[in-house]
Amino acid sequence: MLSRSSFTSLVVGVFAVYVAHTCWVMYGIVYTRPCLATAAAGAAGGCVWPYLARRPKLQLSVYTTTRSSIGAESNIDLVLNVEDFDIESKFERTVNVSVPKKTRNNGTLYAYIFLHHAGILPWHDGKQVHIVSPLTTYMVPKPEEINLLTGESATQQIEAEKHTNALDEPISHWRSRLTLNVMVEDFVFDGSSLPADVHRYMKMVQLGKTVHYLPILFIDQLSNRVKDLMVINRSTTELPLTVSYDKISLGKLRFWIHMQDAVYSLQQFGFSEKDADEVKGIFVDTNLYFLALTFFVAAFHLLFDFLAFKNDISFWKKKRSMIGMSTKAVLWRCFSTVVIFLFLLDEQTSLLVLIPAGIGALIELWKVKKALKMTIKWQGLRPKFQFGTYNDSEKKTEEYDAQAMKYLSYLLYPLCIGGAGYSLLNVKYKSWYSWLINSFVNGVYAFGFLFMLPQLFVNYKMKSVAHLPWKAFTYKAFNTFIDDIFAFIITMPTSHRLACFRDDVVFLVYLYQRWLYPVDKSRVNEYGESYEEKTKKKAHRE
Repeated sequence: MLSRSSFTSLVVGVFAVYVAHTCWVMYGIVYTRPCLATAAAGAAGGCVWPYLARRPKLQLSVYTTTRSSIGAESNIDLVLNVEDFDIESKFERTVNVSVPKKTRNNGTLYAYIFLHHAGILPWHDGKQVHIVSPLTTYMVPKPEEINLLTGESATQQIEAEKHTNALDEPISHWRSRLTLNVMVEDFVFDGSSLPADVHRYMKMVQLGKTVHYLPILFIDQLSNRVKDLMVINRSTTELPLTVSYDKISLGKLRFWIHMQDAVYSLQQFGFSEKDADEVKGIFVDTNLYFLALTFFVAAFHLLFDFLAFKNDISFWKKKRSMIGMSTKAVLWRCFSTVVIFLFLLDEQTSLLVLIPAGIGALIELWKVKKALKMTIKWQGLRPKFQFGTYNDSEKKTEEYDAQAMKYLSYLLYPLCIGGAGYSLLNVKYKSWYSWLINSFVNGVYAFGFLFMLPQLFVNYKMKSVAHLPWKAFTYKAFNTFIDDIFAFIITMPTSHRLACFRDDVVFLVYLYQRWLYPVDKSRVNEYGESYEEKTKKKAHRE
C-alpha cells in the first residue's frame, strides 16, 4: 500500500507528465511542417500551393436567408458588399438586417459569407469560397428583476411582450456580432500530411500541373458572447449586425479551431450556452501569450486544489481533539461556504467556479460533524444526533472562542442587518430567495474575514499555531494567489472577485502568527499528542 508521501510524489509525477504532454500537443498545433518542394517539383511531390499567392482581386459578400442551404440567388438578402476586398486590411462595419416573419416567430436566420472574384456573382464563380453561420441562437431569457417592496420592474416592457414566452422555454436571440478571418500566410502544405483541423476548411483546385488551395475563410465563433445577444421580439423588423474582419496566421487559426471544437464538445456534454460562454471569455478577452500562461496556472491550481483537499481531509480524519481550534470558526466556514455555493448557483455562475465551490461545501459540512463530535444513528427513517463531550483543555479553548465571538457580534450583526435592509430598499432582485441569498453572501464577502478573528484570538491566547493544518494551509495559500489571477480572467460576481484578495490578507496574518509563536515540543498538537509524549512512549516500549 502506498504511503502518503509516495502517493503525493506519484500525483506530482503524473502532473509533470501531463504538463509535458500538453506542451507537446500545443507545439504540434501551432507548428505546421511545410512542403519544401519547389514549384517545378510541386506536382510530383504532392505540395498544395496557396491561391492567394497569385494576388487575385477579391470581393466579400454577406447574405442572409432563413434556409440552411441555398442553390441560387432567390430568397436571399444582400446585407454587406465589400468590393476590392483587401485581405491585409482590418475593418468593422455595422449594418441593419431585415428580420423575416419566420425568424420573429422563434425561427432561425443564417448568414452566408462569400469570398469571390471581384465583379462576378458568387454562384457564377467556380473559385469562390463560402461559409455559413446562424445569426440566431436559442436561450432561456434571464428572469426580470423587480423591487420586492414596490414591485417596480427594472425595465418598462409591455406586459404582453413580457409574457409571450414562458421563462423556462428557450427563445430566439440575435447574435449582433459576426467576426470573419482569412488565413493570409503564403504557406505551402504537404499534400500527404494535411492537418485535419485546417483540411475541412480548405477547397482545392487544379491549376495546370499544381494543386492550389483557395483562400481559407473562417468565422470566429468564440467572439459570439452571451452579453451581445438580443431577444428577438415579434414587433422587431430590423436588427443591427456588426461585421468585423481581421487577418489570421496559420498557427492561430489552428489553435482557434481546436478551441472552438473544445467549446462545442462541452455543449455536447451538457454544458449550457452560458457555461460555454464563460470558457469563450477566457480565450477572446485574453492575450494569446497570457492565455498560454493561464493554461499552466490552471494546471497548477488543479494540482494544489487536489493536494489541499487531500491534506485537509487527512488532517480532520485523524483529529481527535479540538484543543486550540475555534469551533465557531469551523461553523462559520461551513455556513459561508454553503451560502457562497447557493449564491453562485443562483447567479448561474460558470461551472469552472461552481463545481469546486460545491465540493468545498461538502467538505466543510463533514468538518462540522468532526468538530462537534457528532454521530448520527438511524431509528428507522428518523436520524438521531448525538454530540460528544469536551475535556478541560477543549473547554478552555471554547471559552476563548466564545469571548472572541462576543466582541465580534457587537460589530458584525448590525453591519449585516443594515446591509440587508439597504439592499431590499434600493436593489432589484428576481425573488425573495434571491434577496436572502444575496444578503447572506454580501455579509460573508464583506465581513466574512471577521470570522477568522476568533481563530486568531485563540492562537493569541494559547500562544501557539501548532494545532492548525499547515500543509493544507500552504496549498490553499498557493491557490489563493492563483485565484487572484483568475479573478481577472473568469467571469464571476464582483463580490466573489474581491473576496479572493481578502483571503490574501488573512493568510498573511496566519503567517505572522506562525513566525511569532515558535514550536514548543511540549505543547499538544492537532492530534491530541505532544512530541515529548511520543518520545516517552517510544522509550517505554524499548
